[in-house]
Amino acid sequence: MTNIDRLDGKVAIITGAASGIGLATAKLFLAQGAKVFAVDLPGHGLVEKLDSGDQVQTLEKDITEGDAPAAIVSGAVEAFGGLDILVNNAGICLPGSLEEVTDDIWERTMAVNVTAMFRLSREAIPEMKKRPRGRIINVGSIMSDMAGPGLCAYGTSKHAVAGLTKAMAVDLGQYQITANYLQPGAIITALSEPFMDDPEFRAYWEDKAPIGRLGDAEEVAEAALFLASDEAQFISGVGLNVDGAAIVKF
Repeated sequence: MTNIDRLDGKVAIITGAASGIGLATAKLFLAQGAKVFAVDLPGHGLVEKLDSGDQVQTLEKDITEGDAPAAIVSGAVEAFGGLDILVNNAGICLPGSLEEVTDDIWERTMAVNVTAMFRLSREAIPEMKKRPRGRIINVGSIMSDMAGPGLCAYGTSKHAVAGLTKAMAVDLGQYQITANYLQPGAIITALSEPFMDDPEFRAYWEDKAPIGRLGDAEEVAEAALFLASDEAQFISGVGLNVDGAAIVKF
């Protein structure tokens, strides 16, 4: 998308903003005129990566902490005067088959990938209702529609993202707030890098996508920009695949 200032005057919260899809989305939203409240864990270099003056504020915070939703939403409102867009991007992937997944792995995966998303969205809604058109963009995965070996907890959590987003779309439409979820495929990020270091795994996903390559974080960010824009005001409850058609290839 080449239009400039598509998000002029909008305020966005983006979690997991220090790397990968979150960082690419934050940079693109800033370039398109938004004010960004960026959140990531302490020690991830968030401040250094998003030093953009008055247009960005950062918060180093674990989104699963009890006070995180209030701290994030109030921080954005205090910094920029309101809230229009919430990008729930933060996530983890702890591999393990059904027999291997421990209670701790299961609970941590759900806490980050689902519960924190629900709690932050719930906190954000009263502020978003004050604005003309709110946008909630949740980052799922092609695993929101399918399963993979050794990804029991992760796949389950991403299916939950799909269900949660659809419920948001139904409940929030009356307030002109849309809710959609992105379904990235094999995207080169810090989260996927350990898996992509396996040549067979990488080759599988390169072949799986009819386009014939892996994706990059900037391509997912472009999809997030579209869903955040005014052009997407009648799109809600949708999972948008950003996967080079991998999910539809038999």
